[in-house]
Amino acid sequence: MSVALTKGGNVSLNRQVPGVRSVRVCLGWTAGPGYDLDASALLCGASGKVLTDQHFVFFNNLQSPDGAVRHLGADGGGGDRERIEVRLADVSADVQKVVFAVAIYDAAQRRQPFGRVRGAYVRLTDADGGAEVARYDVTPETGSETAMVFGELYRNGADWKFRAIGQGYASGLAGIATDFGVDVLQPAPAAPSAPVSAPAPAPLPPMPAAAPAAVVPAVPKTQPATGSSPVTCFFDPTHGVGSAVVLWQPQWGVPRQVETCAACAQRVQTTVPPFYTPPQAGYPQQQVQPHVPAQQQDQGGRRFGTGAMLGAGAAGLVGGMLLNEALSDDEPQVVVNNYYEDDDDSFF
Repeated sequence: MSVALTKGGNVSLNRQVPGVRSVRVCLGWTAGPGYDLDASALLCGASGKVLTDQHFVFFNNLQSPDGAVRHLGADGGGGDRERIEVRLADVSADVQKVVFAVAIYDAAQRRQPFGRVRGAYVRLTDADGGAEVARYDVTPETGSETAMVFGELYRNGADWKFRAIGQGYASGLAGIATDFGVDVLQPAPAAPSAPVSAPAPAPLPPMPAAAPAAVVPAVPKTQPATGSSPVTCFFDPTHGVGSAVVLWQPQWGVPRQVETCAACAQRVQTTVPPFYTPPQAGYPQQQVQPHVPAQQQDQGGRRFGTGAMLGAGAAGLVGGMLLNEALSDDEPQVVVNNYYEDDDDSFF
């Protein structure tokens, strides 16, 4: 009479079939198209691990080293999917238990969990007489398992017992084999490729030297016309003779060329217009003519040597130099914008 086992339950073979010598572990299931399930057996020692890798019996190793456990494959005509025969008397004394497992082949890649497998079971029969000794209907715990341990035969003194296990593995047959000490071949790691030296970056072109700040060159000095007095500095007649001609941008009016001393010319060239006019001078309101000696007043020439500073207002009239050149020495004596003040007075 067969014993129906539940998870964790066991049955004594000697009590059920006295004098039994050989048993067959028959495993069955129902799965959809594309499913490929394989049964296996692991012969373990007292440590709970396989004695050697050859003690792992599966489709690539159909028999244990002592020949006591053989993988028989599919049933010839019954409902069992695969069968494994165990000759109890021939099992090596070092083997304490034989574990029976079923795994879905290539389950991770095919995404085929045990949750879609129906009617899984394991049943134990007398190999000689064919009678069923025990049966256990396996139910996955989570449905995501890809391999399961169905049951195990184990020694109990001189007797053998069978226990229902029903433990699932999400790591497939390799997970079961590893858990029981089988040295599972892992894909050889790819040989590290030789490091490729990055090409040395091309040297950067040298940075061009910073261009010096542009300085507007002073207009060359213009010689005064014959018979006229030397033209003095436009910004301050007390600075002396206007030795350079520069372009002056007044705060009001249009730019024009004026004759200045060297210092004022430098200030005009290096200061943003129109703010290079000296603070104390401001925008020229009048042109101051330095005192002309009496002996020079009696001469026939015009007395506007420094009177070249004409029209400092918005009209932007031409400088004294152009006026000197425009008037003839034979014309009557003319004094234009000349102011005679004491030498101590400053230019405003």
